[in-house]
Amino acid sequence: MTALDQYARLESTGVWRASHDAQRRNVIVSFGNATLVISDSNGSALAHWSLAAVLRLNSGKRPAIFSPDADHGEQVEIEEDMMVDAIETVRKSLERARPKPGRLRLVMLTASFAAVAALAVFWLPDALVNHTVKVVPDVKRAQIGAYMLEEIERVTGQPCFTPQGEKALAQLTRGLGLTGSYRIYRDGVPDTLHLPGGLTLINARVLEDHDSVYVPAGYFLAENLRTQNSDPLRELLEDAGLRATFKLLTTAQVDSDVLARNAEAQLTKPADPLETPQILEQFTKADVPTSPYAYALDPSGEATLALIEGDPMAGRQPPTLLDDGEWISLQGICAP
Repeated sequence: MTALDQYARLESTGVWRASHDAQRRNVIVSFGNATLVISDSNGSALAHWSLAAVLRLNSGKRPAIFSPDADHGEQVEIEEDMMVDAIETVRKSLERARPKPGRLRLVMLTASFAAVAALAVFWLPDALVNHTVKVVPDVKRAQIGAYMLEEIERVTGQPCFTPQGEKALAQLTRGLGLTGSYRIYRDGVPDTLHLPGGLTLINARVLEDHDSVYVPAGYFLAENLRTQNSDPLRELLEDAGLRATFKLLTTAQVDSDVLARNAEAQLTKPADPLETPQILEQFTKADVPTSPYAYALDPSGEATLALIEGDPMAGRQPPTLLDDGEWISLQGICAP
């Protein structure tokens, strides 16, 4: 996102409250990876707001007041012109990229009639799921993923954050050629987990339990491969059933209990297996060795021998993904 990249290092002071009756407190506001990060004076993250959901409550006035939720309970007041202008620029950029409501309704209505016609001919749930996955816009995927993330964070708490760790995380994902939003959690999530809308969640042990940056790099690449193999929205709809799929297609909505149930299931769901040739191809494209990842999966190497023997970087020096300081910052992103 060009508008977001322009302001990646920008931060300012602000006054934040967590709810209608919460005490106001001074905070630091900065841009994260597709989020607005609210931190205290010690750099500890208090909240992450999805930039796609941020609303301006008092257009043209100062201090500017922003909120991420419908009832405007959580708010932040910002006085500094540069930060206010930056947030407005990003919001307008997202709004331009968002399908217009009338057009979206027309597309969804047309899609619903097409789906009914398909069902009349085939009467197969797979046909409805396939059609729905194709026509649901990226903005709706992001909304679904954000809601599921809220449910997951009721269990896991907020993602880990330090300025240096966040910077190193962004550097690592860019170096691997990955897109989307990556978040690190102290516990409560599997090693890796992806949600609709390009969200990938990582357990801190993937970073902390290994000495080589190529181990988390391997986990990131493997999870990216799973998103290519299986669309998370498709998995949600297949689990939710025909009624939920038809409702999304015709009304652009999914019941909150369906999303909450699926989000909870993601926390205990085993990772989808990957074929060795696919893994080798993915790692070869990224110039990342497979041996560190293979030994992280199985310290004996017996179950992952094919990845060790087929290591595309065997006998070669892999590229430096992070320098020592960046790697230490990333490993310590969840440090108390």
